[in-house]
Amino acid sequence: MFRIMSYENVDLSGKKLLVRLDLNSPIDPKTGKIIDDTRLRIHAQSIKKLLEKDPALVLLSHQGRPGEADFTDLSQHAEILSRYSGVDIRFIPDIIGPTALNEIKEMRRGEVILLDNVRFLSEELIEAPPEVQSKTFLVKRLSPLIDLFINDAFATAHRSQPSIVGFPPVLRSCAGPVMIQEIRAISKILGETDSPKIFVLGGAKIIDTIRVIENISRKRLADRILTTGLVALLFQVAKGVKSNQYIMRVLESRGLLSLVQRARRLIIQGAPIETPIDYRVLRDNNEVSNDPAYRVSGAPLDIGEETIEMYSSMIKEANLVVMRGPAGYIEDPRFSVGTKILVEEAINSKAYVIIGGGHLNMFVPEEKRGLERIHVSSGGGALLEFLSQLTLPAIEALEYSYRRFWGGEN
Repeated sequence: MFRIMSYENVDLSGKKLLVRLDLNSPIDPKTGKIIDDTRLRIHAQSIKKLLEKDPALVLLSHQGRPGEADFTDLSQHAEILSRYSGVDIRFIPDIIGPTALNEIKEMRRGEVILLDNVRFLSEELIEAPPEVQSKTFLVKRLSPLIDLFINDAFATAHRSQPSIVGFPPVLRSCAGPVMIQEIRAISKILGETDSPKIFVLGGAKIIDTIRVIENISRKRLADRILTTGLVALLFQVAKGVKSNQYIMRVLESRGLLSLVQRARRLIIQGAPIETPIDYRVLRDNNEVSNDPAYRVSGAPLDIGEETIEMYSSMIKEANLVVMRGPAGYIEDPRFSVGTKILVEEAINSKAYVIIGGGHLNMFVPEEKRGLERIHVSSGGGALLEFLSQLTLPAIEALEYSYRRFWGGEN
């Protein structure tokens, strides 16, 4: 589906590889310590797979943004990666200065180093086309010392920054283990899987989700789109379903009423959109009730029992299920039921299931993550961007490198 080179098909023995990972992790603002090392565990496995091919690895990643509490160096990332991979990963407190360049020059096969936070370089914060980014100091100083560039940072694939798109124009470049898994999963969305294809879309990123619905409807990639959360409330209003003051206030306070016409246009054009027929509601007296969509008595914080049953029946018949965003206010256990059941139904169905990162990940049992037909995406934002554009800057850059350096042949 995408014309790129995979690390699996390249002789990496004795080569020096620059490997772009996404180690960006939640940081406790008080202690400065990593509080969720999921991405580190995932990329530790990538490191092990790459080392099986006997190269030397120069790892590159970012953490946070300047001015934010999680903007820090990568020293503890190196320690955690070493622990999970069983490999001695040396942290280098430099990126493109003399220390980093000398370390790279002296590397031998089997060695692994992690350069410091690439966002310490101001040019990494600027987005531009690959031909521009290939002229940055990051690329100009590191590329002469490197044999191949490996992009394994799917979660940042929607960014057009130097460390993502700057190396493929000047170096032979490949997709790494995580990137390959993600690309194989999204290829199923584009046509490798038979209908019915079901999308379950919720969460709080409403504008992004509207763009996704517009695109997958235009491309006829979905047989049904099951809406939940704020997305569902927006489409409910667009359909003309009677909505209480709470719903209208929430949409207005978030600036979403301006999207009603856009949502209504999708409905008129025949987009296969389903909205809840009932909700689990929190009343003013703090009681919880199950109300029909046309007569909601409080704050609708989860999909209701009949909606769960209706959506579940569709999921059971699907051959592909793509899920992005929770169905309710999952921070309160009373309103996490819809999300929990829909994820369970998808996992237990016959479908190939793509879980789009974020809060949904926590509802996937650990023992199910290794199943061939269950894909838990490492980058929800990148997946959303792909679904709205059907391309990503990182993938386009790898395709360019494929044409230029690999002769367009796999």
